[in-house]
Amino acid sequence: MKDIAPDIVRKRLLVEAKYAISVSEQTVKDFLLQLPKTLELRIYADPIIHSADNQGKLENSGYDAFVPLIDSGIYIGIWSRQKFLSSVIYTCKDFSTDKAIAFIKGFFETTEIEFKEF
Repeated sequence: MKDIAPDIVRKRLLVEAKYAISVSEQTVKDFLLQLPKTLELRIYADPIIHSADNQGKLENSGYDAFVPLIDSGIYIGIWSRQKFLSSVIYTCKDFSTDKAIAFIKGFFETTEIEFKEF
């Protein structure tokens, strides 16, 4: 992909994982508050969390959530039945990919994890 705005700092990290813990709305909120602290990113509003339970296909039950950052934002989707998550960290500030992955692994007790930086 051609960088059409080289003067704008951007970092994106896509993470997908299978996890072992039980996830509730509070778990998602805790994740979205703790990850930015770990990465030294600044939050400017509370996380927004939606539950997809009873809204569509049973296998898609879970959560969609976002926290806005001064330096952009973090999204996470949780598929509760499959114990699967997909998250995008998008910032206009550099952060440690290693710290992000280590935090996600520990927080969710992941059993499998894949990620791509771009």
